[in-house]
Formats: sequence, C-alpha cells, structure tokens
Amino acid sequence: MADTIGVAAGKIWEYLNNKDATSVSKVTKETGLSKNEVQRAIGWLAKEDKLNIETEGRTELLSLK
Repeated sequence: MADTIGVAAGKIWEYLNNKDATSVSKVTKETGLSKNEVQRAIGWLAKEDKLNIETEGRTELLSLK
C-alpha cells in the first residue's frame, strides 16, 4: 500500500510542479487517480512538508512549497 501511495504522491507532485494553486477535484480529474488515492497522497505530501493547502470558500487548493 505504501508503494501505491508513494506513486500517487509522485504523480501529484509532478502535476503541481508546473501549476499554480489547483483544486483537489481538478487534481483528481486531471491525474486520473481515484479520490482515495488523491487523499492518501495529499497526506503523504503534507507529512513531508511539500504541500500548501489553502481553503477558499468550500474549495481546497493545493500547491507545492
């Protein structure tokens, strides 16, 4: 399971590396990962202190630090 989460985290990192702050739903849609995979990968990246998570209204925005 840890390998799968790590791969998903890598996909999200690569996606965000060339983007401004992006919604979680857009990351999910454009990376092709499932909602569960994205949520687990967000946790992984947040634990490694590589992710900014901001809330605008009801939308969570992700960006790299």
